[in-house]
Order: sequence, then C-alpha cells, then structure tokens
Amino acid sequence: MATHEREIVDPVDLCRPDGSLDPAAVGWSRVPVHRANLRGWGRTKRWEHWCVTTPTHLVALTVSDLDFLALNSVYLLEFGSWGREFEHAAIVPFGRGVRLPDRIAGPPGVADVVVGPARPTGGQVRIEIRDEAGGVRLRGRCLTPDRLPVDIDLLVARPEGHESLNVVVPWDARRFQYTSKQTALPATGRVRIGAERLEFGAGESWAVLDHGRGRWPRTVDWNWGAASGRSDGRTLGLQFGGRWTEGTGSTENGVCVDGRLTKIGEELDWRWSTTDPLAPWTIRTTASDQVDLVFTPFHNRSSHTDLGLLANHTDQRFGHYDGRVRTDDGTEIAVRDLLGWAEDVRMRW
Repeated sequence: MATHEREIVDPVDLCRPDGSLDPAAVGWSRVPVHRANLRGWGRTKRWEHWCVTTPTHLVALTVSDLDFLALNSVYLLEFGSWGREFEHAAIVPFGRGVRLPDRIAGPPGVADVVVGPARPTGGQVRIEIRDEAGGVRLRGRCLTPDRLPVDIDLLVARPEGHESLNVVVPWDARRFQYTSKQTALPATGRVRIGAERLEFGAGESWAVLDHGRGRWPRTVDWNWGAASGRSDGRTLGLQFGGRWTEGTGSTENGVCVDGRLTKIGEELDWRWSTTDPLAPWTIRTTASDQVDLVFTPFHNRSSHTDLGLLANHTDQRFGHYDGRVRTDDGTEIAVRDLLGWAEDVRMRW
C-alpha cells in the first residue's frame, strides 16, 4: 500500500455532538462517505470549487462560505498570449443566502447549490450546482469587465466506479478539514460570451472538484496541484497538496488512473521559484519513487486581497505536467503534457 493512513469505507460524521472532531472520521476514502455536520460560527469554512479545462481554455466556478462573508466567483482563461482572462467575484457579507450542504451533491436528498440572482447585474454573480441523472450540471452567469453577458452551461459526468480522494486533515480536536478532490471527470457543454460561443467538447474537456468543509486556523499556507487528461494511453488525474497538511498524519496526495485511486501517504517535496512566475516546478516523493514530475507554467494568475479580516496572496500557475507516477500495483505511467495547475497560497481568514 502507498499509505499508512486508515481507509474508511462506511458513512461517518465529521463532528461529535459538541462540534469537535470525531476521531472515527480521521482517514481517507475512495468515495465521499463523510457528513460534514459542522456546528456554530467561528473559523468555519465551506466551499465548492469546480474547474473545467479544454486544450484552449478553462472556466472555474466557486461558491464559498467563510463565516463572516461569502465569496462567489466566475473565472475564465483563454490560453495563449492574446487570450482573454477575467474574474467576476461577488462578496456577500455574513454569507447571506449562501447555504452549502453537508454532503457532496449526488445522493438523494442532498441540496443543490444556488447563489445569486437569475439575471445578475453590476457586481452580482449567479452560480448553480445541480445534480442530474447524467452527472452534475454547472451553470454560471455574470458580466465581463466590458459588460458583455457570460453564460456557462456545463455537464460533468461521474462515471460509474470512478474514485476520488476524500480525506480528513486534523490539526487538533477543534481545527480540522474534510476535503474531497475529484479529478479527471469528463465534461461537455459551452460558454457564451456575448455573441461568441466556446465549446467544451467530449473527450477533451475535464473537470476537477475541490469540495471543502472544516474549521481552520487563522493563518495558513498551502500548495495545491492538479491535472486531468489522457496520457500514456490512460485517463489520468493528479491531485497533490503541500505545507498545510504537514505534521497532521494525513495528506491530500493521490493519483487516479482509469478511475482507480492510488492514495499517497507521504508528503511531497515541492520546489518552485518565488521570483520567476513561469519557471518550472518540481514535485516529487522523497521516501519512494511514486511521483517524479516537472510542472512547466505558461500563465500566472496572481491575486492579492486584503479586506481586513480576509487577506489572500495567491500565485496560481497554469501549465503542463511531465514525468512519471507509479500506482499501488507498481504500474508506471508516463505523464506527458498533462494540462493542470500548481499554486502557492498564503491565507489569513
């Protein structure tokens, strides 16, 4: 096995009745089995972040409830030196009207996520995340900086048996995070910008979900890297995290090959330049040879926010992964030109 961490196979609550972490919830699973029954207010964070990529562009929808405010956003990037890039974010004081369910959308009875007015104007954003028979429907509406209407309609399939990385990271009994990272999910649909239509075609469009529920420290730093697509004749999803999990006994590292997850229990060695945003990164395991990758960025998305209670310094780089990964059964997969991202984040919230 690639990890010392305990695999959980039965449904479990994240919290005890008093709101503290239930020790039975600490571990990881191949499908979402945790119910994030968080209680009260203070240091509680909930979010749904979907990113869908094609070889030429990507779109990301985020709904987040950070206790004292909600931050909901639509982000679009077209690759290439002349490609468009814009983000439209709506800040909602005290998270009014933003309700995120305890479980991931999909099972009967789990609420859909809908925020914002049906026809947003000005600084407003509309985001819908709804379960359907064919998968998860993602819809988003906003305006570009030059006030063109944006309309997003994407369907993310959940192939039968496709596994994901679900893990609880415990800092202590009162500070902990449940995260579900789902990679290499097929997607189709379109994005309209004014009269222009961007197609997200079958076989070349891939979705990644970052579903988070927890109670966080005031300040934290992290790395996150992910990628999805076809490589070496396989459908491959990469999911890596760093820094924020150190010392907890848990990691959010895994490789999904043709729908089967290999959980990696060791921390990764991340190396990147803080002065050259387009310099290559290296991401490797140190105690084993399971991960040996170079990430080469072609675009840096830099975001600096200081709203008093909330301060965020993010450098998210989009690019391609090359190298190799190895699964639990010893199979080595060549990673060639796999589209994804890697980020360096410093957060005060």
